[in-house]
Amino acid sequence: MNKGLLYICPTPIGNLEDITLRTLKVLEEVDLIAAEDTRHTLKLLNHYNIKKPLLSYHEHNKKSKGELLINKLMEGAKIAIVTDAGMPGISDPGEDIIKLCIKSGIEVIALPGATASILALVLSGFSTDKFVFEGFLPNKQKDRIKELERLKNEERTTILYEAPHRLLALLKDMLDIMGNRNISISRELTKIHEETFRGTISEAIDKFSRLEPKGEFVVVIEGAQIEEEDLYEGISVKDHIRKLMGEGLSKKDAVRKVAEERNLPRNEVYKESLEI
Repeated sequence: MNKGLLYICPTPIGNLEDITLRTLKVLEEVDLIAAEDTRHTLKLLNHYNIKKPLLSYHEHNKKSKGELLINKLMEGAKIAIVTDAGMPGISDPGEDIIKLCIKSGIEVIALPGATASILALVLSGFSTDKFVFEGFLPNKQKDRIKELERLKNEERTTILYEAPHRLLALLKDMLDIMGNRNISISRELTKIHEETFRGTISEAIDKFSRLEPKGEFVVVIEGAQIEEEDLYEGISVKDHIRKLMGEGLSKKDAVRKVAEERNLPRNEVYKESLEI
């Protein structure tokens, strides 16, 4: 018997029209749909007049239901997995069933679609050349502070998810640890009351202290700006050359790069390299 297929099907993050024709076709053709919240998914399916069996698959039953899904897939079933909104596998248990499928040699096909993190990143206006997605930080303040300490010198744009009742606590910890950084906060993306705030952390605290935060939030943090003079503080030219050579560069290329990065004459850096 041939093994089945698991389809990763992204669903709209707000506006029901933000679903691809291919995803609708797959949802119509599969044998079963595994949903984070069957009631939520049923509204989407009813909107498009799709009638399919639904199975609840979420954080609290992922072990038992994951085994059930794998057994059905091993028997040849075609199954779609959906989350309440966006791409399954991003900050939800879809990640676990994907790992189980790969381990069991079951083919996984991911369909393109809406993802709140990327939408908020583009809306932020911050650099998209390099970015890092951190998802939800820990609930406990002690653990959250530890993570923010790790991220405070991150030069890439950082994307976080946060629940409305924890937003202010996150912002206050960010201000204490990261300073008054520029941030962008998006909520209710693609919905009627969609909003993106852009400003400093202190301005965000002021805004969201005056109203009750509602909706799921995507917090985008501008990368840390490291001053040129601080970048090489305490690192001699010789040590800088040694470091680059240790990373695989030739002495010639290391000299050239050190001269460029430190804005020094190349012959000056070359003289330092003669002692290495």
